[in-house]
Amino acid sequence: MVIPREAGRITYSANIRSMKRIPLDEYQKAVITGSILGDAYLEANWSKTNYRLGIRHSKDQEAYVGWLYGVLKPLVLTPPQHYDRTRSVWFRTISHPELSELQKVFYREGKKVIPKTITQYLSNPVTIAVWFMDDGNVVSRKGKTCGYHLNTQSFSEKENQLLAEAMNALYGIRCTLERNHRYYRLAIYQQWSRNAFAALIREHLLPSMVYKIG
Repeated sequence: MVIPREAGRITYSANIRSMKRIPLDEYQKAVITGSILGDAYLEANWSKTNYRLGIRHSKDQEAYVGWLYGVLKPLVLTPPQHYDRTRSVWFRTISHPELSELQKVFYREGKKVIPKTITQYLSNPVTIAVWFMDDGNVVSRKGKTCGYHLNTQSFSEKENQLLAEAMNALYGIRCTLERNHRYYRLAIYQQWSRNAFAALIREHLLPSMVYKIG
């Protein structure tokens, strides 16, 4: 049986139309938001009427991609695929009205941005955990954990400041804006803040990702 796809000018099947009516639950929304803050992307479908979510990671993170697929499976037609040229694993969802609403929030003129309302999108610790699994790392010196990075270099200094203010307002976690070449990223070095950050996300990390918090 041929699985219907949205790629190209294909008439929507009843299955796809039904999938588009599936509401996202709070957990799925939190995972999607964390992914968008990280490496995921939202792209228009062929008719430019709605947006779909694309996930791509290195083959080393195949278990993580599989977990994301499990969470988003109600919106996915085809399981994760391997792309040998880049040693990556990827999948994408169907286009969906709620993803289109997120695109309006997190994109401007085709570029990913941090909205002024970011605080409301970071209120679920699952979002923070997914964001860190996607785009974070531990900072170690002489074998000891001394901080964490959230690699937000694709965002401007002002956008990084919005993220830092939101983390402080919601969780009391103080983030420093750290220069990384010509860009900025968030760093968490203060002892109380890094302990609070690790405690916040630990229970939401995949076993294969716990190494990231040291």
